[in-house]
Amino acid sequence: MAPMPVSTHALFEPFRLRNLLLPNRLVMAPMTRAKSPGGVPGANVAAYYRRRAEGGTGLLITEGTWIPHPTAGSMPDVPRFHGEDALAGWREVARAVHAAHGRIFPQLWHTGIAASRNAPAGFVTASPSGLWLPGEKRGEPMSREEIAAVVAAYGVAARSAKELGFDGVELHGAHGYLIDQFLWDGTNQRTDEYGGDLAARTRFAVEVIREVRRQVGPEFPLALRFSQWKMQDYAAKLARTAQELDTLLQPLAAAGVDIFHCSTRRFWEPEFPGSRLNLAGWTKKLTGKPTITVGSVTLNEEFTTTFRTDEGAAITGIDELIERLERGEFDLVAVGRSLIVNPDWPLLVRRGAIDALKPFQRDVLKELV
Repeated sequence: MAPMPVSTHALFEPFRLRNLLLPNRLVMAPMTRAKSPGGVPGANVAAYYRRRAEGGTGLLITEGTWIPHPTAGSMPDVPRFHGEDALAGWREVARAVHAAHGRIFPQLWHTGIAASRNAPAGFVTASPSGLWLPGEKRGEPMSREEIAAVVAAYGVAARSAKELGFDGVELHGAHGYLIDQFLWDGTNQRTDEYGGDLAARTRFAVEVIREVRRQVGPEFPLALRFSQWKMQDYAAKLARTAQELDTLLQPLAAAGVDIFHCSTRRFWEPEFPGSRLNLAGWTKKLTGKPTITVGSVTLNEEFTTTFRTDEGAAITGIDELIERLERGEFDLVAVGRSLIVNPDWPLLVRRGAIDALKPFQRDVLKELV
């Protein structure tokens, strides 16, 4: 006899995050698209997000958006979250998603020293110590005044999100961008109150979280995406043990994070020896806060491989994901590349039609609007 198909019921149970009721446990992962000329999201952006809401994804997290600070980022077609023109575009995005019965958070982004990779002449970067990697200097350390201005900019952007009708907000604190640069000892070698040991290096993130919370109030959902790996060093670790992870997370949770979005390249990989728990599982265990897991969901190859080659990623099963969700290891599941090529991923999975999912090929990105 063929094995019975696994029940996907756990993926489609409602979930409450503060005052926000999500219809299911599925999240669209934030993915940079650079399809907003001049930083202004147009009708194509609204249609893109609405299509995923129509496909059944309960919560959409937008691509990273520039906070209102001149050092936030250097790519002109990445959307801004400031300026009347860009904010008007984002208002239409939120309306389109809500019309399809979805929920949506903007992801607020400052790239820090990473902006130096493709910056135009004269662009000034911001970072804790001017370091891209240990020993590789590409800029100057931020002053306390510059830090305060960036913290305030996060708050302004978060307040705009609430005023525009978004359902919450996510801070991009992962992958070697500004918040992560302050957290990582490889890029934060400051000797003032923003540097030092792991607990001390959380100060910048804590100030950002507190300012965002001050601007949006106590009930507006606030997510923080963080990771161990960096785009400049996939093997990097903020925390090498569960104890160090606890040291990192407790100040962030106390500052006002409602849910941690734990970015890994493969969700099934254990974070520390001696336990099957992944990063989201450990984060939930240590903080008691809800978590989002992410990383190659229903795909057999992690994203860097699929973007380096033409081979793409084939569809895989969902049994282990469901098993971990049912055990309460994490609360929500973010889907990225598979949701790009399968906007109706939730509908297909709910019907048990995993075999109907299309594999991911990088060339599909050229065709999508």
